[in-house]
Amino acid sequence: MRVLIVEDDDAMAAALMASVRPAGHGPARVSRGADALLTHRDHDLILLDLGLPDMDGLDVLRKLRRVTDAPILVLTARDDERSVVLGLRSGADDYLVKPVKLVELLARIEAVTRRVARTTDGGTEPRRLRIGEVDIDLDRRVAAVGSRVLSLTATEYDLLVLLARNAGSVVTREQILDALWGDAFVASSRSLDVHLTGLRSKLRLPGFLINVRGVGYRVEGAAHDRDGSP
Repeated sequence: MRVLIVEDDDAMAAALMASVRPAGHGPARVSRGADALLTHRDHDLILLDLGLPDMDGLDVLRKLRRVTDAPILVLTARDDERSVVLGLRSGADDYLVKPVKLVELLARIEAVTRRVARTTDGGTEPRRLRIGEVDIDLDRRVAAVGSRVLSLTATEYDLLVLLARNAGSVVTREQILDALWGDAFVASSRSLDVHLTGLRSKLRLPGFLINVRGVGYRVEGAAHDRDGSP
């Protein structure tokens, strides 16, 4: 996998490149946000620091998310709640705080790439899901409530699809973390909470996404395929 490392600290960049090579990844490094915006098309995954010399990393993240669906993992020293929430809501697939252990970094990379691979695989299942007012086009990765198209992050969309496919049944937090991040124990529960909050606010459908206290989450209704058959 081609990994773009956006990091202005030379020692940190060298350590990250040395860490991902043994796992079979081909790393490249840039130190400026502007360079990341110019070279992102040549890479399959992006490790993004937020403290860049030419622009704020969150601005780089937002700009990247407008033009690429490649997984983006924020890797930064910013560990305050506001930065974590802003990073995830701006489109990051995961958020890691420095210093990060090598085994955790590689696990997060593997988890997010497995999730992306699963969502892009073809299959014979219905390519459109409808639950009440919510319509999900699985081919285009677009969701709408009535005529209102939802501006979802990649993870918010995947979360909605997972819950929609299990409409009427409870999906546990562990099942969600395992399905979306690849490991219920490595993945961050805080990340899940942020994405759930963002999804709820964008749906604007009270009573649609139910929190089953102490267990998990459920969407009300039954999923229907494109022809409207249960």
